[in-house]
Amino acid sequence: MKFIHTADIHLDSPLCGLASYQNAPAQALRGASREAFTRLIDAAIDEAVDFMVIAGDLYDGNWRDYNTGHFFVREMGRLNQAGIPVYLLYGNHDAESEMTRRLTLPANVHLFDSRKPVTHKLDALRVALHGRSFKEAATMENLAAGYPAPVSGWLNIGVLHTALEGYAAHARYAPCSVQELQAKGYDYWALGHVHEHAVLSEAPWVVFPGNLQGRHIREAGPRGAVLVTVSEAGIQSVERLIVDVLRWERLAVDVSAAADLPAVLSLTGQALEALLLAQTGAWPLAVRVILVGRTPAHGALFGLEAQLREEVLAQAAALDSDRLWIEKLKIETSPALDAEQIAARADAIADLQALLAEVPQDADFMRSLAEDLQQLTAKAPLELIEALPEFKAIRAGDVADIVAAVAPALLAQLALAEQGQGGA
Repeated sequence: MKFIHTADIHLDSPLCGLASYQNAPAQALRGASREAFTRLIDAAIDEAVDFMVIAGDLYDGNWRDYNTGHFFVREMGRLNQAGIPVYLLYGNHDAESEMTRRLTLPANVHLFDSRKPVTHKLDALRVALHGRSFKEAATMENLAAGYPAPVSGWLNIGVLHTALEGYAAHARYAPCSVQELQAKGYDYWALGHVHEHAVLSEAPWVVFPGNLQGRHIREAGPRGAVLVTVSEAGIQSVERLIVDVLRWERLAVDVSAAADLPAVLSLTGQALEALLLAQTGAWPLAVRVILVGRTPAHGALFGLEAQLREEVLAQAAALDSDRLWIEKLKIETSPALDAEQIAARADAIADLQALLAEVPQDADFMRSLAEDLQQLTAKAPLELIEALPEFKAIRAGDVADIVAAVAPALLAQLALAEQGQGGA
């Protein structure tokens, strides 16, 4: 016997802010959740699974129109024709309080009630599925505590949308502990809500499949569902079923060896090429490039994120414009010389470092600096203001972070220039 466990599909999830990204593959991103779901249905039919479990957040809140519902019904109809039942639990995003539109679902789709835990039984397979949907999005009670006792001699599956305990990045809906789930006596817990794939226990199995398709850079790496294989002896395997159609990646580029901007770009291009070669599939990649390392080029990079992203976008287009897109470029380098090394020089640059270290404590100076910078930014072109996040901080009068960032970059650039002139 085989079944698929999936969750956090977020059909037609809006991709906020996409228009602000130059050359973004907008159509591919907007249609990714649907295409990934279609791939999942294809896999269910190809594997001839006995049933499918959806552990919450099928939708992303109320639909903008009925097309989202029509798409889901159509895909469920494909499973119905293949004789595959589906057991659907609603989570916080598709709780009854969040959904105002409804469509009649095919007969093969069985819902978990939101008023109390219910058990769906597959008599021929001797499988019992226990679960309770969310009625309100902000469900803070421990739903698992009210789940029924296992059916003796059957395979018991608990279906639950929960943050568990310890997942601080996720709202603490339906909180409970792994120990509570283990004590329930079920064979498998089909969880949803946490978007990262995780197997938290194998006795019994407690599994987050992760979400079906990454929607932004915080959801990087492979995405999909899990395929569970069962024999008379119990659960034999829980395998990842990767179905994503576009993948988000973080690419850290070590530019420690780069002496200048051209060298930084050369290393970045090499890293992008290596990333493409390492891929085993043909899915498009949305990449955040992060420049790291202690480098002589640190000072020369300051404030150039927008320009560098344009350069790297051009590199990506030259390598493979259909498969590679640069979501953002971040500069997280540090100077080749640290503060202690500069202080030991006992020269003008060391003196400047000491003066810069005292600047944040000088309230009058910081206020004067903010006013001067505000006058300068007021004259800047709109496209420059939008391109540089530092401008927003200046307009708000918050220049402390800018001073902290500029100081090491300035010192690094001065030290590098002095070396180029043959100074000691």
